[in-house]
Amino acid sequence: MKDPRDIWAEGKAVLNGWLSIGNPFTAEIMAAQGYDSITIDVQHGALDYSDALPMFQAMRASGVWPMARAPWREPGAIMKLLDAGAMGIICPMVNSAGDAAEFASFLRYPPRGLRSFGPTRVGVAQGLADYYRNANDTVLGFAMIETAEGMRNLDAIAATPGLDGLYIGPADLTLGLSGGRLSPGFDREEPEMIDAIQAIRNAAHRNGIKAALHCGTADYAARALGWGFDLVTVSGDSRLLAAAAAASVARFRELASKGPAQDADVPVPSAAQGGY
Repeated sequence: MKDPRDIWAEGKAVLNGWLSIGNPFTAEIMAAQGYDSITIDVQHGALDYSDALPMFQAMRASGVWPMARAPWREPGAIMKLLDAGAMGIICPMVNSAGDAAEFASFLRYPPRGLRSFGPTRVGVAQGLADYYRNANDTVLGFAMIETAEGMRNLDAIAATPGLDGLYIGPADLTLGLSGGRLSPGFDREEPEMIDAIQAIRNAAHRNGIKAALHCGTADYAARALGWGFDLVTVSGDSRLLAAAAAASVARFRELASKGPAQDADVPVPSAAQGGY
């Protein structure tokens, strides 16, 4: 398992995958595709803690860095995700320095935080003695900036000890900053939203922490690298599944509209393609 800090030390950005489907096999498939980290979305994903734990287990063989988006800034939920195996937590709706400090305290064992000791599954996965010695320095904490209030308190949040980065949720950020004038979504093109995204990046880097952006496409994520982002999330399992299925159906409809194909034009699927 390669620590994202090692990737950053090489001057590279971390590519993060996203899981919203509560299924270990989906998690295993995604983790095998070459991402640097994978985040299980316990906030908006169709899953809960009982789904997340076996998903962490399924990802282990790939060596991907396992993370989770917590359902809220709530200590029990965050600590249980860490105990289940998350090595990074993305916390939604961090609106003030106080919120950020509270979140950071949930990530660290005393004396640096308030985390309760009981790493039930992660102690097995990481080795109990090694995990306890290293957890405070290896677990990553990203505060989400996604509201107008969070933007007003941006520098104070970024300066909070114990945070490793700021994570931008473009959909909620757009709703918050536009007062509902703009529809939520990823990959913003409005100058005001690009300015806000870059302001968050600047605040993170001014305070010596990382900047992360949730993107809908690989093209936009590559653009974010040019802006200096340290971690980019590209789409996610449910969106990728829908897009691939839609493309397959559209292609079939296109070919079917031209009439039946000749036998010579129809390739026989190989075993590698899922043939039997």
